[in-house]
Amino acid sequence: MKALILDKISKVESMPLKIKEVDQPKPDIYQILVEISCCGICHTELDEIEGRVVPKLPVILGHQIVGRVKEVGKSVTKFRPGDRIGIAWINSACGNCYFCKIGEENLCNDFKATGCDVDGGYAEYCLISEDFCYKIPDNFSDVQAAPLLCAGAVGYRSLKLTNMIDGDRIGLFGFGASAHIVIQIIKGLYPNSEVYVFTRKRGDSASKMAIEMGADWVGATGDIPPKKLNRAIDTTPAGYVIREALGVLEKGGRLVTNLIRKESFIPELDYQVHLWNEKELKSVANITREDVKEFLNLASSISIESKIHEFDFQDANKALLMLKRGEYKGAGVLIVS
Repeated sequence: MKALILDKISKVESMPLKIKEVDQPKPDIYQILVEISCCGICHTELDEIEGRVVPKLPVILGHQIVGRVKEVGKSVTKFRPGDRIGIAWINSACGNCYFCKIGEENLCNDFKATGCDVDGGYAEYCLISEDFCYKIPDNFSDVQAAPLLCAGAVGYRSLKLTNMIDGDRIGLFGFGASAHIVIQIIKGLYPNSEVYVFTRKRGDSASKMAIEMGADWVGATGDIPPKKLNRAIDTTPAGYVIREALGVLEKGGRLVTNLIRKESFIPELDYQVHLWNEKELKSVANITREDVKEFLNLASSISIESKIHEFDFQDANKALLMLKRGEYKGAGVLIVS
């Protein structure tokens, strides 16, 4: 089968993914062989390529996978050949530790990530346990479904962790693949809330998209919004954004940051300005299967629509470089077959 292989840590500018012919994997008794239709492109892939998140090497990247069941192991009972399924960042967890038993498998020490610890979706085929894949709702095309599996699911988890209630003001710092889905969730679940969006600079393409999608106010990170925020979500790779977001939180406000790694350090905080009055900072670590299931059902019920930029399989390096430079809006999706 054809696969895009990352052999070594390097800069995205070096065009590090190479198309190679590799053996098609074979499922064990509980696994499914998936023929991949498309795979979402995620900022985490930049982190893996450049070493901020360390993958196994060599590795096939990609963790927002949509495809069809090609073959099943003899003990698989939940899916059959021809079924359309999705695969997300969570590839497996131990199922036995404290965290798994309380429903927080995202914190399991044996958590394995798709396209990082095991091979992912930048290929014609991949393997997945029947317990770690999901039926895709019928009202989504393959391409529309792909970003829901990470950008959407982690955005949904981030929003849950803010403890938002209807009527809260929420700030979205960064407006890319995840945030442009989150604003749709907010508009669907919290109709009396205001959404303020903070982008790299006023008037950029992300700002324009935020206005089109119903943001109540749009500015650049560092701008003072009309009112302080009760909740905030940071999806940016820049460390300074955490300080700026905490600075515009209301008393008792909570900031959730949903990056695995920041590309720069968080500047020094002033306790009086950034944390006092019961402000909170919380990180998101991975996702659970329940997050994905809940979000797919929600996305179907409120008709989430991702802004998609499609890329041919052979253009994966170009797509990742464009993502790094912020040269397209919404979510990138790699077309595999």
